[in-house]
Amino acid sequence: MTELFAFLLTGLTVGFVYALVGMGFTVIYNASGIINFAQGEFVMAGGMIMVFLLAGGVPYLPAYLLAIGLTALLGVLLWKLTDLSKESSQESLIILTLGYAIFLRGAAEVVFDKELHTLPPLLGEGHLTILGATLSYQALLVMAASVLIVAGLWFFFRRTRTGKAMIAVSLDPDAARLMGISLKKIWILSFSLAAAIASVGGILLTPITSTNYEVGIMLGLKGFAAAITGGLSNPFGAVAGGLILGIMEALVAGYLSSEYKDAVAFVIMLLILFFRPGGLFGHRGVQRV
Repeated sequence: MTELFAFLLTGLTVGFVYALVGMGFTVIYNASGIINFAQGEFVMAGGMIMVFLLAGGVPYLPAYLLAIGLTALLGVLLWKLTDLSKESSQESLIILTLGYAIFLRGAAEVVFDKELHTLPPLLGEGHLTILGATLSYQALLVMAASVLIVAGLWFFFRRTRTGKAMIAVSLDPDAARLMGISLKKIWILSFSLAAAIASVGGILLTPITSTNYEVGIMLGLKGFAAAITGGLSNPFGAVAGGLILGIMEALVAGYLSSEYKDAVAFVIMLLILFFRPGGLFGHRGVQRV
């Protein structure tokens, strides 16, 4: 029982990071209809920028805010590229995000390096013991910060005019424009918000798993799998999707073999696409053709 609980705690820790990445996918998709395959590189950018800011002597809090802000600017740059290509098809825009991801990986390799880097745990090296299983303070911080971000986004979407405007744009861009909503501002906000959320995940995960210029590849794919599992049309469904994937990965790695761990997310995603294409919590809709 202790072993099972330990696997569940590990799965929740990683699952919350997948959830943050997945939410970034859904935020951009619902605002602009674009699937952003550079989302994983925003995770990498947040962690790497934080590492090198601290190495350069920047205090922790300013470095944390700068890392998030600079990553958000990378999100705005991606929006600008998609805006310049707005006459292109959705398939072309998806390829553009893939190209941007490759560019960010290459830039990180040149600007930073190829080595693995880590960060000191914000709350120290201590841990809690729960039902015989240990949970590090950093893992607890990942969970707590993720819950706060999800709660903040719920409040933003449900209780603020800007959040409601984003929902309106996702439902019907033309009607939203006629109501005086600036699509340009909403799209900029969605790209920067998605990048900022991903950077937080990267910064929080780096003390646990380390980071380098390639870490965003797998995190991005698993975040996409989380978004598909929960439903691309529902940002909060991605949270459930991420937790499901994280827990299943931990159980497979613990009871079978860690060699199969990375395949779990993609197997689940394929099953969802076959049997429930809209995701577990996606909105059902009917399109007249």
